[in-house]
Amino acid sequence: MVAIHAPFNERTNELINYGALKMMKETAILINVGRGKIVVEADLARALNEGQIAGAALDVLEKEPIDAANPLYSVEDPSKLLITPHIAWASVEARKKLVEEVAENITSYMAGAPRNQVN
Repeated sequence: MVAIHAPFNERTNELINYGALKMMKETAILINVGRGKIVVEADLARALNEGQIAGAALDVLEKEPIDAANPLYSVEDPSKLLITPHIAWASVEARKKLVEEVAENITSYMAGAPRNQVN
């Protein structure tokens, strides 16, 4: 399994392309919860169709929402691909933590203390 949790930048742009996918075992599962443009979607579809990897799970896409021209629609075996809506941040717990962190940052700023870093 390869799980991507990386930010998007010039070093991660199209990092997972056909060449990278070919280096993975045929039993590999690719998971991308980082940023969509890290994975070249046309190359991923090709690798899945050729059996280069066993499957993929994506919470992010190059373009959201997905459009009809997306190459992932060409994946012949839909059981090899899971696409979830990019809403992991939207749970009640995550939103509560976000509001709490914002409130702490405001309170710290107003008191002149260094602000916390939100993880």
